Amino acid sequence: MKQTLSVVVSAYNEEHTLGRCLSSVSQLADEIIVVDNESQDNTAGIAKKFTKKIYSQKNILMLNINKNYGFEKATSDWILNLDADEEIPKELAEEIQSIIRSNPQVNGYWIKRKNIIFGKWITHGLWWPDKQIRLFRRKKGKFACVYIHEYVSVEGHVGELAPAYLHYNYETVHQYLTKIDRASTSEALSLRDMKYQLAWYDAVRFPLSDFLKIYFAQQGYKDGLHGLALALFQAFYSFTVFAKFWEMEKFNQKVLAPMAVAHELERAGKEVKYWMITAKIQDTKNIVKQILWKIKRKLL
Repeated sequence: MKQTLSVVVSAYNEEHTLGRCLSSVSQLADEIIVVDNESQDNTAGIAKKFTKKIYSQKNILMLNINKNYGFEKATSDWILNLDADEEIPKELAEEIQSIIRSNPQVNGYWIKRKNIIFGKWITHGLWWPDKQIRLFRRKKGKFACVYIHEYVSVEGHVGELAPAYLHYNYETVHQYLTKIDRASTSEALSLRDMKYQLAWYDAVRFPLSDFLKIYFAQQGYKDGLHGLALALFQAFYSFTVFAKFWEMEKFNQKVLAPMAVAHELERAGKEVKYWMITAKIQDTKNIVKQILWKIKRKLL
């Protein structure tokens, strides 16, 4: 028996991107479902060009609830979950069609995501391969709705597809700043729900940890100025999470000794040096130089 596919898209003020997204799946989908989260622009009008199945939901902070709502409206055997700023290339569409025809003994698939940020495909850091579970059997997958950047939870075995899909992530700085406002609030709320004990030095450690992880450990520096800017933006995002959590605690006052802050910055400096040397070790092919750098790293 032929297996069918529902494409589910949740959108808010996406009149400039939704058409591109839905066009890329118009020949692939047996059913297209759009959940419109109280858009103020022509998002619903664009959706009507591709489907009659448009559902309006409140624009709540935890939008994964609205995505689950869209999954519940689906009637096909499989669901492909997309955001409005994403696109399915022809190669991936053909792979998905092949999967559906073969009716495999798995309930979902990880798919790599190409993030196009400020006009460039970012190939390091958080942004590649950035695997997401986007294809899954109906009634076998949904979001847990615990935090904003979570994966779809699938019952049973999950496979992986080779082709990637496109994500036009941030096209402008304004867009980045707008999106992180929602995400940072959600993450701060998650920390509060976990009863995380916020410390003053988290103001340094949160952003520093993310910067070092992305720029050095995940080799974001190989993406040039884009890599540096995005690592700094992620550090800013992490500081924003700290600040919003602090705000939730009514900006509780703490007396800080200047030397305590100085020691924390000194500790941070040693971490930066460690990862600078690690990057040199990774990029040096000369064995002798690698050994010398490793010795220097041990002496920090």
